[in-house]
Amino acid sequence: MVTERRRSRVLTAAVVLSLAGAGAGIAVVVTPHASAITPPVSFTADNLPAWQTNGIVWAMTQVNGTVFTGGTFSELRPPAGASGSPQQAVNFAALDAATGNPTSCKLSFTATSSTATVRSLVVSKDKKTLYAGGRFGAVNGVKVSNVAAIDIAGCTPKAAFHPGFSATVRALAVSGDTLYAAGDFGTVQGQSRQKFAAVDAATGALRPFTANADESGRAIELTPDGKNVLLGGDFFTLNGANSHALAVADAASGAVKKTYNSFHPLSVVMDIATDGTSFYTGNQGNSGGVFDGRAAFDLSDFGERWRDRCLGATQNVLPYDGVLYISSHAHNCATEGEFPDDGKRRYLMAQPTHHKGTAPAPVDGFVPGTRKLGWFPAVNGGIGEGVGPRVMAVAAKGDTKYMWVGGEFTTVNGKPQQGLTRFASTGDTGVPTTPVVSAGSVRPGEVQLRWRTSLDADDSKLTYRIYRNGAATPVHTMTADSLDFERRQASWNDTAVTAGKTYTYRVTATDGAGNTSALSATASVTVPASVQAYPNQVRADGATLYWRYDDTVSPYVADSSGGGNTSGVQVGAPALRQTPGAVTGSSTAMGFNGTSQQVYSDHRETVGGSYTLETWFKTGTTRGGKLIGFGSHTTWQSGQYDKQLYMTDSGRLVFGVYSGSPYTLATQWFETYNDNRWHHVVATQGPAGMALYVDGRPKGTLGVATHGAYTGYWHVGGDNLAGWPGRPVSDRFAGQLDETAVYPKVLTPAQVKNHFDLATAPSA
Repeated sequence: MVTERRRSRVLTAAVVLSLAGAGAGIAVVVTPHASAITPPVSFTADNLPAWQTNGIVWAMTQVNGTVFTGGTFSELRPPAGASGSPQQAVNFAALDAATGNPTSCKLSFTATSSTATVRSLVVSKDKKTLYAGGRFGAVNGVKVSNVAAIDIAGCTPKAAFHPGFSATVRALAVSGDTLYAAGDFGTVQGQSRQKFAAVDAATGALRPFTANADESGRAIELTPDGKNVLLGGDFFTLNGANSHALAVADAASGAVKKTYNSFHPLSVVMDIATDGTSFYTGNQGNSGGVFDGRAAFDLSDFGERWRDRCLGATQNVLPYDGVLYISSHAHNCATEGEFPDDGKRRYLMAQPTHHKGTAPAPVDGFVPGTRKLGWFPAVNGGIGEGVGPRVMAVAAKGDTKYMWVGGEFTTVNGKPQQGLTRFASTGDTGVPTTPVVSAGSVRPGEVQLRWRTSLDADDSKLTYRIYRNGAATPVHTMTADSLDFERRQASWNDTAVTAGKTYTYRVTATDGAGNTSALSATASVTVPASVQAYPNQVRADGATLYWRYDDTVSPYVADSSGGGNTSGVQVGAPALRQTPGAVTGSSTAMGFNGTSQQVYSDHRETVGGSYTLETWFKTGTTRGGKLIGFGSHTTWQSGQYDKQLYMTDSGRLVFGVYSGSPYTLATQWFETYNDNRWHHVVATQGPAGMALYVDGRPKGTLGVATHGAYTGYWHVGGDNLAGWPGRPVSDRFAGQLDETAVYPKVLTPAQVKNHFDLATAPSA
């Protein structure tokens, strides 16, 4: 359901700086920043105390520092740990934006023959009247019919305003003298008005405006010039014209001025919001393949600018200071090149209202949406339909702006809080997660320090400080970007080191407000006296992913390539530091149980026309499994998957790509490699086709130069193999893997043989 509000558009975030210590013995130097959060986000992700409901909040608006909320609830209670006793609140509450406490305004929205609910709240232009829509028959005992007008100063219903709507009103919008409504009704004041109507804002008398729809209206909003009304809902026709879910009508007559038929038949518009140049829709769908995200349209010609096709039932959109804030339960943004369906729902997000520079080329006929920003407050799905947040509003008090959120949720940032929460433009207190650090050295004079970038719910650009050998002053400071769904590796090469010496490193992460993480665990490394031939050659030959599996903690797998920074994430806690590894020296291997463990790359990417896969493995399994491959998902089984090396139950090796159908190369039936010895396998594909090598020797070629074109992730130790020739009993590999590398080019046979020769571990 939907509610419409009047929104302030031009407020700007205030600046606040704070500092949290990084730990004893370390002097943390914090550089002042212009904002407490990463621009253009205006609000922290740290929720402030607010009174809460015992039910669902469906409607929200604000005026002069007071936030009005409506929904289906009967009680307000203080936030957890705060003093105060529960208060009766029958489907309505007024709260102070700055304190989160209830005001003295008390209204009861009731019904005699059904459950009362308030679904929309909107304030008049002169800020003197609050209009409410929903399903109710009285306000503080004054009889009404699903719409009411409230005198804000006196907090009393206006008895003279008494329009009769025959069924639920789901959305309201108001001009200077006219109140517009959307809902389920078929008559107003006894006259036919199908799903949309307008009444006099002072008396409730029916206006000539007629925009009859065949299905429910859920959203309504005026264009800033007041000349047009934007209509959203379930409908397929409006005044007889074919237009699904969205239409533009003349504000005086209701005549249709713009129709739309590009939304999926099972997608509906839940919300519409405007800023100075554009309007935005939030859509919800009810089956596979629907449009569940957001679309942006120009107000000049009402044409579509971009469409974000993330799946997750968008309930509310709020444009504010160049950012579109979103309430939904986004669970799959693969179409936008962001995150796949991995079982996690992101209920609050933000994205720019406009593309920076030239918009990307259309995909499937639609210009993709803008990339998500670093704002991810955590709420849950809660009660009701389990969609989490339903409505948002920005209220100002003094120099501080507050983002209020209402809905179905029962927790906020991991702690109990139901129905209502709020965030501020100042006071960022959230500390970034502690970096997980790894150090390696393969040649004299250089240490490579790697870490998985930290996560901060409202800062996407963090500052990292590297401390060497316990010194109080950082030896290096740098910044790196990270998002909730993409935490790429950051790295730095320390060249002021001496062969034969051991060095220790610790790293902190600091956000824009100066909040600093704890020091990372110590990473220790001894610089070799001579070049380690095998890893040095892998790097020299251009690997952009190189997992050596020397990691000491979960879930991070360091990338030791020269600068690819494609780290891995462990799933199911594979066994670390298995010895002996595939290559003689200090390197260790990783063990996989064949049932629940794998590693996937923490970077969504596409694979070019030329590439090489390389890994070492040791196993005695008779259940096969995938050694390495490319897939469209992370923790869940991929729906698209190819560019893979896998083992059959008998121990044969298969290299496969998908180009309209599966194409594979395999070792001979008598060439099996499940003999509990280390083996080296390499697969290449390029313009000349596919090639497979085992233990330095060529095993076959195939003239197929293309593969599946999609964005995805590298997987080691398992992923989907359904439909592939010789599919083993298990898609997951049971055994040890070591020295996994991916190159953006085809290695020559001589390079493959050289890699094998440089390793001295025993092989078949």
